[in-house]
Amino acid sequence: MNWGKWIVTAFVLFALFVGTLVTVSLRQDITLVTREYYKEELAYQEQLERKQNANRLEEKPDLLVVDNERLEVRYRDLKSVSSGVVTLFRPSDAALDHVFVLQATEDTVLRFPLEAYEKGLYKARMRWTMNGKEYFIEKIIVL
Repeated sequence: MNWGKWIVTAFVLFALFVGTLVTVSLRQDITLVTREYYKEELAYQEQLERKQNANRLEEKPDLLVVDNERLEVRYRDLKSVSSGVVTLFRPSDAALDHVFVLQATEDTVLRFPLEAYEKGLYKARMRWTMNGKEYFIEKIIVL
């Protein structure tokens, strides 16, 4: 075999290698932090204001996992909450995110079952409206 055939063979093998890499790369599922990542980035100032409002509270809500069976939201002013959600955000897989709706109640603890959820690291995010203001807290939890 002469040099010309080896050079052509090398180029063909290189082209096959690059084609394989491109094909594998295109088939990968790349998820952003959230589905609406860019939209949320534009609203970042509002999010900062929600966090500042929560930091100004005398008593802040607490998000706890009890016996890996339930998520508890403990807050003295739950009766004043007009609307809100608690999101369990799984950074490694968006399909494992869960949303729980907050309801105003005279009780100081809300409980949400967690038995069916996959074990691992989650970010518990609580966003609520109370007395016309919006609030936000975030806590890392592990199931």
